Amino acid sequence: MNTISTQYEAKGSKDGTLMRLFKMRETSLIAIILLLFIVMSFASPYFLTWVNLRAMVMAFAVEGIVVIGMTILLISGGIDLSVGSVTALAMVVAGWLFLGGMDPWLASGLAILVCTLIGAIMGFFVTKVGLHHFIVSLAVMVIARGICLLATGGRPLGLFTLPPEFKFIGQGSIGPIPLIIIIFLVSVICFDFMLRKTTLFRKVFYTGSNERAAAYSGIRTKKVVFMTTTLCSALCGFAGIIYMARFGSAQPTFGIGMELNVIAAAVIGGASLSGGTGTIFGAILGVILLSVVSSSLALLDVSVYWQDIIRGSILLAAVSIDHYLNKRRG
Repeated sequence: MNTISTQYEAKGSKDGTLMRLFKMRETSLIAIILLLFIVMSFASPYFLTWVNLRAMVMAFAVEGIVVIGMTILLISGGIDLSVGSVTALAMVVAGWLFLGGMDPWLASGLAILVCTLIGAIMGFFVTKVGLHHFIVSLAVMVIARGICLLATGGRPLGLFTLPPEFKFIGQGSIGPIPLIIIIFLVSVICFDFMLRKTTLFRKVFYTGSNERAAAYSGIRTKKVVFMTTTLCSALCGFAGIIYMARFGSAQPTFGIGMELNVIAAAVIGGASLSGGTGTIFGAILGVILLSVVSSSLALLDVSVYWQDIIRGSILLAAVSIDHYLNKRRG
């Protein structure tokens, strides 16, 4: 009898695990992505070519680093509309300093530091002054973009004299794998591990779920919000430097509309606009899904105007589903 009981318990446990697996947001996203791959393999002979797949991965790798920061910020209950402008500012600052005679590595480090400082300033206004993330980041988005245009006159900075060892960050490969993809994967693994396993990042979930309750339990919630806001901007700076190394230029108009793609990817991947939920892995799947959709529309020769409409519709659908799920949890 004991053996039969143990077998039934094992079977029940296995069935429960499978049910939980099927209910996970990540499982649904993987299924949708695979379905799109199958459909597009028949719709376009160019979709599954190495050139297209490599271009697709290279495109979302830089944006994916920004998504990591946005996801962590969303989990803590915040949001950042300035990510595109801050990313552009990083490359403009680094490019401007390099053209002024500074070593590119030092210039890049200072540019990332400037972006980190911008995040700290936003964190100050949110935690100390008491303003909302939306308003603060909206103001910073406009200010940072204005600085980019003012510093460059609205024209890209040509950085063709960047040393080969610096360009290797964005253009080099280790074996058949581009270094950008390796940097992206290492960033995803590290932050996903920290978000799941470390005490510091677990406080991000508690703060986003119920900030007042988290504060009563002894968590310094304002410090957590300040940290996540600063981290998001720092990762934007890092992504901007990688982009600059890849294309050998600093474009002041880069990242216009990036905030919508980044927020959409994070929400599609399970991060809630109300805070408290989300995973790095899910957000990256959201980035992959949007990248596959964009690549598919381009290969099918869909007008760029329709592409914007479709991306906006995907964002609206993701936010609507998030709102519905929050109401059910409530």
